[in-house]
Amino acid sequence: MSTTQEIERVWILRTMPKIPAGAVIWKIQQGYLPEHSVNDQSFREGRIRSVELANGHAEYFHTIKQGQGVVRQETEHALDRATFEKLWPQTLNQRIRKVRHRVSEAGLTWEVDQFLDLPLVMVEVELPSEHAACAFPQWLAAEIDREVSSDPRYRNHALAVRGLPK
Repeated sequence: MSTTQEIERVWILRTMPKIPAGAVIWKIQQGYLPEHSVNDQSFREGRIRSVELANGHAEYFHTIKQGQGVVRQETEHALDRATFEKLWPQTLNQRIRKVRHRVSEAGLTWEVDQFLDLPLVMVEVELPSEHAACAFPQWLAAEIDREVSSDPRYRNHALAVRGLPK
């Protein structure tokens, strides 16, 4: 199990950008466990996630995130498939599915998420510090709509529980 500080900025995109060749593609399904509330003031998230890699191999994780805004604490540990499958039914009606395109450029990894059950495309990037600059890559810049890093309605947990904000 590892606990790290996550410094992440997130934007909504107008549409799916043309992803550069060489992107790593993950098929993700994640669900939120009922003991963690989206209304909790500490915004504590407990999720389980399966990540299917391009070669068909799957990995499983349990993650808890704490905090709001750009800087949060993340505790994550790997699960085996049997544990994931045992917990998965508890996440009914609190799930999201997305395809993630990971593109490394200029020392940063841009993660473009195309949601499969919502009309939504977002991009996130983890930064070395809260105030680090991050210039958008050329392939992405024209598709940026607005930043939602500090808007809790656009956290994956809130999207899984409530859907898109009106």
